Amino acid sequence: MAHHVLRNGREDGMRRLGIAAGTLVVAVLLVGLILWWTSPDPRLNPASFEDEELVPGLAPAGEATTLAQVRRDDGTVATLLVTGFEGETIRAVDLSASSGTDSEDPFAVLARFEGEELVALASEGESEAYAMADLLRAAPSGDRHIGTGTNFPEHAEEASSTSVFQFPKFGTASPARTTVEGREDVLLDYEVELCMRFDRTIEKPEDFEEAVKGVFLCGDFTDRSTLIRLIDPDNLDSGRGFSDGKSRADFYPSGPFLVIPRDWRSFVAQERMTTRVNGERRQDARGGEMTLDFEALVAKALGDMDRDRFLYADAYYRLAPTPAITPDMTLMSGTAEGVIFTQPSRGDIIEGLADYLLSGRWLRGDDPVPTIIEAFVENEFETGHFLQPGDVVEHRSSRLGTIAVGVTGSRR
Repeated sequence: MAHHVLRNGREDGMRRLGIAAGTLVVAVLLVGLILWWTSPDPRLNPASFEDEELVPGLAPAGEATTLAQVRRDDGTVATLLVTGFEGETIRAVDLSASSGTDSEDPFAVLARFEGEELVALASEGESEAYAMADLLRAAPSGDRHIGTGTNFPEHAEEASSTSVFQFPKFGTASPARTTVEGREDVLLDYEVELCMRFDRTIEKPEDFEEAVKGVFLCGDFTDRSTLIRLIDPDNLDSGRGFSDGKSRADFYPSGPFLVIPRDWRSFVAQERMTTRVNGERRQDARGGEMTLDFEALVAKALGDMDRDRFLYADAYYRLAPTPAITPDMTLMSGTAEGVIFTQPSRGDIIEGLADYLLSGRWLRGDDPVPTIIEAFVENEFETGHFLQPGDVVEHRSSRLGTIAVGVTGSRR
């Protein structure tokens, strides 16, 4: 009798324990479902905007020299002194013809003139009209450049970064009127940046002081799906994922104007740059918001050229081919807040963890992070948050001209 009562009591206890465990599992599933269902789904990072609309113009001749280039019918390149700019048309004086040189190096053409001569040409020289679509890139001709990450405080906060980092960007620049391919396997994102190039090789900080510095507007497209799959979130300074995510042939549109300021620091600090997508405001910042200015970026880059530590296309590279910034390279400022990419949401994490548990990957000791990343990437593809074929990305600036990029391809 006592044994029967004990057995029944034991069975009742097991049933109550099973009911409690089942209730707990159901509760956990319900909580998880609620958390997943109510998870926010941000479409992009918010940005702050200045009250006044940006109206692109030219720097006064006494403050800076604005150059552009076109290819003549005979195939030679003409360097132009830009004297007027409105919409899709500029007016300019042909400096190459005035100097008698056929050099394609704008700095070499510029060196033929004294400052006062340029001011006089800007006001008295015979100018012609040129279509913006015919202007060549202001960027140098090389295919190795120095990219910069999280150099604007608000963007650093978006990316959960605590420091500025650099990485090699591969590929030649496109002109200011161009296209970028929207591929079905790419989460395509935009960035607007200020860029700088030099008339000489920069091997030490003193070279930067002596160099003639050209500033221009540039864009920096990113394949976020590639970047997030490769990135090391605990060590952004490794640059891992950035070269692969930013180094496609059409990922580097360049502005049309190469501007040589009398005072580069003041000019850059005041320069304003914006991004619009299909007319909608996305980014708005000034160069003075940079954490590290171009002089500091040069010093940082020169101090990090001694070893192959940057991953690109399954091989490791140095920040630059030689321990220097050569005239065919661009130094990029980094971008401001307002890019599309956001951190994986609570819903992405829950979906990824559920897949991780249900697939049994935890039994093999696999890391759950890749599964969460794939859930995030797939969700972003489905929602269509990123740039799509048919979109138009426009970067504008106060005194560096504009960039217009059409996204081509077919929707996923």
